[in-house]
Parts: sequence; structure tokens; C-alpha cells
Amino acid sequence: MWRRFAHLSLSISRTKLQSLQDPTVLKLINTFSSDAGNDGVASSRKPFITFVLGGPGSGKGTQCEKIASIFGFAHLSAGELLREEMSSPSENGELIRNVIKEGKIVPSAITISLIKRAINSATSDKILIDGFPRSEENRIAFEKIIGVEPDLVIFFECPEEEMVKRILGRNQGRIDDNMETIRKRLKVFEDLNMPVVEHYSSKGKVHKITATGTVDEIFERVRQVFASLRYLKAFLSF
Repeated sequence: MWRRFAHLSLSISRTKLQSLQDPTVLKLINTFSSDAGNDGVASSRKPFITFVLGGPGSGKGTQCEKIASIFGFAHLSAGELLREEMSSPSENGELIRNVIKEGKIVPSAITISLIKRAINSATSDKILIDGFPRSEENRIAFEKIIGVEPDLVIFFECPEEEMVKRILGRNQGRIDDNMETIRKRLKVFEDLNMPVVEHYSSKGKVHKITATGTVDEIFERVRQVFASLRYLKAFLSF
């Protein structure tokens, strides 16, 4: 697996290097750097940050909604933040749309700047970041730009066949929800996301959740994790 990961990372690195040399991408990075500043999250705040990771179809989005509702977390989805910025009439939105339209990779710094902005504007100091970081490059960039590591990482473990079954059963009309593309997405997840999980596991920050069963059964496992963190009274009040 690591040999595949190294090969894939090299290919992506080359693509990123070419993308970063593009004038549109450079302008986008400069714009966001100017908007976001370089001081991490607001100096007056020390948010409790939780990463929620899991493969496509693992159910992390559904569980994030329940975590946010019951435990009072601000739920930030990197994908949603990027889509919202793209749909805005701002110059930044237009630049992002152009980058994606040209088949280039949106740099990690852009997504992280959006996350940083959302953290600083959130009304809660308990932050739930859904589906990010997706790679070691994302992770390193997050820690550098935000200036902190996550306090907790929730990883939803789900058998591949179950994830495939769930994605096929969504019936959302997505053109990428077919067997071939689902298998490719799962392989990319394994190659890029698992090293992130392993990194934080080595630091004792990962809580693995068995993501099979009903939504309520899975959430009960999640609830037990957060219940074990009650000593963090400055952040968790439930």
C-alpha cells in the first residue's frame, strides 16, 4: 500500500506544482493570503477541534449532524465551504470556478483559509471539521496555517462492500455513483487518507468507530467517545 501511496503522491505533487505555477492559481492564493492573514485562528480563542474522517459512504456526514446538534459543535464541511465560495459572486468565487473548470487542483491553502475564516466566525468554540484533511499534504498545511493540531480525531471504520452498497443506494443522480468510480474513490481514500489516520493514531488522538448498524446504533458509539471527554469542561458541556 505504501508503494502505491508514494507513487500516487508523486503524481499529485507534480500536478500541484504545475497548478501552482498557473497565474490564476497564484492570484487565488495571494487573494486568500491577504484576506486570511498569517496568524492562525483568532489569538483570543483556543477552539476544541475535532476532525471527522471516513471513506465515502461511511456515514460521517449524518453522524456529524447529530454530533453538532447534541453536543453543540459548529459543523464545518470543507467541501460545503468550497462550494459556497464558488457559488458566490465574489472575485474569489470566480477564481475558484476558473481553476476547477480548467481541471487544476485547488491548493490546500485555499480550502484551509475558508476553514480558518469559518472557525473565527463560529459562535461555538467546539469545532467539528468534516472530511478534512484528505491527505498528508492537507494535514501539514492545516497545522501550519491554523497553527494547531486537532484535539480529537473520529474515524469511521466501514467495510468497503458496505460503503459501496450505501453509495449505490443513495439514488441522488450523481454521475460518479457507479461501481467503477466508487471503487476508484475508495482506493484514493485508502492511499491518501489512511496515512493521516495513522499519523494521529501514533499521537493517541484517534477514536475509531465501527460504522455498521443503524444510524442510532452508530451514534451511540460516538456518544460514548464524547461522554469520556467530560473532563474538558471548558469546551464540552453536556
